[in-house]
Amino acid sequence: MALHNRVSAAELKQRLHEETFKRVTISFYQYAKIEDPQAFRDALYLSLFDLGVFGRIYVANEGINAQISVPEHNFEAFRDTLYKIDFLNGIRLNIAVDDDGKSFYVLKIKVREKIVADGIEDPTFDMSVRGKYLNAQAFNEMVDTTETIIVDMRNHYEYEVGHFEGAIEVPSDTFREQLPMAVDMLKDQKDKNIIMYCTGGIRCEKASAYMLHAGFQNVYHLEGGIIEYTNKAKSQNLPVKFKGKNFVFDDRLGERITDDIISECHQCGKPCDTHINCANDGCHLLFIQCEECAAKYNHCCSEACQTTHALPPEQQAELRKGIEKGLMFNKSRRRRNRV
Repeated sequence: MALHNRVSAAELKQRLHEETFKRVTISFYQYAKIEDPQAFRDALYLSLFDLGVFGRIYVANEGINAQISVPEHNFEAFRDTLYKIDFLNGIRLNIAVDDDGKSFYVLKIKVREKIVADGIEDPTFDMSVRGKYLNAQAFNEMVDTTETIIVDMRNHYEYEVGHFEGAIEVPSDTFREQLPMAVDMLKDQKDKNIIMYCTGGIRCEKASAYMLHAGFQNVYHLEGGIIEYTNKAKSQNLPVKFKGKNFVFDDRLGERITDDIISECHQCGKPCDTHINCANDGCHLLFIQCEECAAKYNHCCSEACQTTHALPPEQQAELRKGIEKGLMFNKSRRRRNRV
């Protein structure tokens, strides 16, 4: 069989819509040495395809990073498949907090240079020397009883809709930029307790290692990130110190953690935390839009995009010729619009 999808996106989405069973959205990662990422990728694709798994998985020499959905009736078989792989045996699986089962519609497994782009070129950097894990209870206790600096290692558009109380934003849209920025921002506080956190744990774990590498002393990272923290806090009846919505990189674009709405519509300024991609196929800007503005601008980010989106498909295609691919799904806050 082919080790990649050959069916159109439209047909795959229709098949997902017609499924009569439930799916579970899961994320997991593991830093580990993979000698032959391509061979590992191909074997994993065959195993997960047979189980009906959808999602996005990156494989590199340094490990694996996965965001997937699994048919509920195949969950145990999926878990057993992972546990048969030595470095994934017993791995923590982060179960989505707010899940409609429609997060992914196709399985994509790609070999990358790294499972999270970090820009680190220092050969002395050692990922195995990383910060101490904090579970939900330990996190709450530390922030309640000690002088602690909480650092959000996610991008601006993630922080904007939800974050931990008192967390510091590292104002960048790329992780590779955030690492040296975090070191510079906290350079005079190397003796303080510093907690790094992110969505599922992969970025803050690497960030904790980078901070230790830069000379910081008391570095921690939140085990399993926001997803694991929320699940554990709720199941253990602990106060949930994360406010708002947790941005996720799938078709949901967010999962509700608390009812707090801490961001605003980028067009009219009213309280809102609903991310969408601009409906204009030549833009696809990721931005926050309320229901009223969605109706007013036909799900577009600006009047210019609204005008383009109203044109016949062939005219839109002609206008898109020559547009750089990098503009698609642009997430930069520098392109926020008020129209």
